[in-house]
Amino acid sequence: MQRRARYVAVTCITLLTLVALYRKYAPLLDPYGSSEDSLVSLPDYAPESGSPSTRESSMGPLHPPAMSGDSGCGNISSSERRANATFIMLARNSDLKGALLSVRQLEDRFNRRYGYPYVFLNEEEFSEDFKRRIRVLTPSRVEFGVIPREHWFQPDWIDAGKANAEMGRMEQMNVKYGGNLAYHNMCRYNSGFFFQHPLVLKYKWYWRVEPSVKFHCDIARDPFLFMEENDKVYGFTLAVYEIPATIRSLWTHVKEFMARHPEHIHAEDNALGFISDDDGRSYNRCHFWSNFEIASLDFWRGAAYTDFFAHLDAAGGFYYERWGDAPVHSIAAALLLRKDQIHLFEDIGYQHDDWSHCPRTHEMWEAGRCLCDSGNSFDYSPDSCRPKWDALVGA
Repeated sequence: MQRRARYVAVTCITLLTLVALYRKYAPLLDPYGSSEDSLVSLPDYAPESGSPSTRESSMGPLHPPAMSGDSGCGNISSSERRANATFIMLARNSDLKGALLSVRQLEDRFNRRYGYPYVFLNEEEFSEDFKRRIRVLTPSRVEFGVIPREHWFQPDWIDAGKANAEMGRMEQMNVKYGGNLAYHNMCRYNSGFFFQHPLVLKYKWYWRVEPSVKFHCDIARDPFLFMEENDKVYGFTLAVYEIPATIRSLWTHVKEFMARHPEHIHAEDNALGFISDDDGRSYNRCHFWSNFEIASLDFWRGAAYTDFFAHLDAAGGFYYERWGDAPVHSIAAALLLRKDQIHLFEDIGYQHDDWSHCPRTHEMWEAGRCLCDSGNSFDYSPDSCRPKWDALVGA
């Protein structure tokens, strides 16, 4: 009887050990889970009941425990401090495939170890299919919101005839998105309203994510905490030139704002040298590419930026021209912040469309297990403003 009891005990210990080893090392066999192709046939999850207009939360805690089986960047336990932060994606139901790809890459490269929540915003209700297929990719909290009509659509005080004529002219000139009214709406919304959405109000930090972007490297440190702990306000990866035809009068209105509100301008230590080559007389068209940005929501909600956006919005340039949120955000950050409050995330490998940022040092590239080729990074191509940023900060 004693021999049998010992045999049962040894067998149970062996089985428990094998289970523990499997849970620990199985992810190493396939650290990124399903292939891209598998996203087209994700299992269906039963939708939650109810159909609220501006808020819908998925199941799961705000900061769930880190997933087991980390592949080498260190597990972050649920007791570790996190910033009051979220990912924000503006998307339509037709963007589902691209949204899935972005979330999956973000989870694999970063968020499966940190558990930050997501907010998805749309000018109409998200479909149940969109919601359930996003939820299956992450144990983190996910919320889906509808953008208030007054924040999205062209306001009544805009001269519709003038706006339509200008959009038609830009379309004839082949100005990218110049004739697309929805794109004008989006640029204005991202410039002045996304941070006011009810689902976003509870957060202090955000990471903007767009459909169909790529994250080339593991992101081992928490960018939100880095920003918070180092007095940073705005973070970027790529810097590019704006299309001249989209911002014909933008700088004129910026200079008007500077003259009317000198109290908001950091005159001595700002980043004016990044956006102007002649001490502010003209705009050199450089801007941070805002499809990726990690930034403070309190900055956009503050008095300085509120005054800045109100001044630009009153000029009507989001519709009479095609002012983008990227130059608007960039000019605001360059003028209203100290330059040392703006941070380049060199270690975050990132791609949007054909333009890609790849860490330039071998040590950083290797530590991130990057898929990108540093030699093909957009940073030092003729269309990049990265050299101007490096010159400004002495990099």
